[in-house]
Amino acid sequence: MEDQTKHYLISGRVQGVGFRMFVHSRARELGLKGWVRNLADGRVEAVARGSADQLKPFENAIRTGPSRAIVESVVTADWNQSSEFADFTVERDGAEPCS
Repeated sequence: MEDQTKHYLISGRVQGVGFRMFVHSRARELGLKGWVRNLADGRVEAVARGSADQLKPFENAIRTGPSRAIVESVVTADWNQSSEFADFTVERDGAEPCS
């Protein structure tokens, strides 16, 4: 099965509740590559690369988040920018989403 790369914008109470570490941990458990970061507007942004069998449980996890999070919305899109990821990392906060 061919790998896919997806872009996620997660809204709700997703900063200050361990959301990035939750996403990082789940992505690493599933063998995904990519990154996660906070945005200045309170959302969390992530890009993940892997098979559909890896991405589906990842997407389910980010729709729930850690226990203190309240996920209101997850916007998912195909990531068409050429990128190579060595691992899954937590990136520096950003002002605007990459999409």
